[in-house]
Amino acid sequence: MNICEQCGYHLKISSSERIEVLIEPGTWDPMDEDMVSLDPIGFHSEEEPYKDRIDSYQKNTGLTEAVQTGIGQLNGIPIAIGVMDFQFMGGSMGSAVGEKITRLIEYATDQFLPLLIVCASGGAHMQEGSLSLMQMAKIASALYYYQSNKKLLYVSILTSPTTGGVTVSFCMLGDIIIAEPNSYIAFAGKRVIEQTLNKTVPEGSQAAEYLFQKGLFDLIVPRNLLKSVLLELFKFHAFFPLNSNSIK
Repeated sequence: MNICEQCGYHLKISSSERIEVLIEPGTWDPMDEDMVSLDPIGFHSEEEPYKDRIDSYQKNTGLTEAVQTGIGQLNGIPIAIGVMDFQFMGGSMGSAVGEKITRLIEYATDQFLPLLIVCASGGAHMQEGSLSLMQMAKIASALYYYQSNKKLLYVSILTSPTTGGVTVSFCMLGDIIIAEPNSYIAFAGKRVIEQTLNKTVPEGSQAAEYLFQKGLFDLIVPRNLLKSVLLELFKFHAFFPLNSNSIK
């Protein structure tokens, strides 16, 4: 699980590895795998065209976008799950990421499934301008219907790093919000704050443990215990395995 055996430090893992850890073998059914970002505003960069950058990340990671969404079983309980991948352009959210997560939420709403989203992102795509920022409101709207109208359960998992537009959108809207130990969680990063305000950010003030003391989320759960904690949470909220012979 990429946890240091000596100190317990949580190393970064890919979205595919996280799906393998959480979802039972043979039950993963991905959604919208072919959905990719375009270049809606004709973004020009001196380094490389936006589309070429997307193509490069697709080639290097084997993913089409910065989030994987789908349906799977966690110890026999069917769940809708989205897992962001920081290796793909810093996990940043463009129109494709926003649309994939929105469709996942809408499917979970229709099928009365619990929803789990694992967050790892640097924020929203600046290359898509306001179109990427619009995804924040779109996802929040879909979540409002899922949570308030259908009374279903959304669990948000914050991993390192969780920053920017995703932090102030769906990542912090969970009915239950869980963070991994020592995760870096913020809206604006340390460097941006210091350059903008010309003030020093106190060391450790954007770490999960400090923010937990301030009431920002509900639990800090080590990666090796996460599956069992999620199982108990889902059962507590009346989501049960499909059969009694499911793996414990």
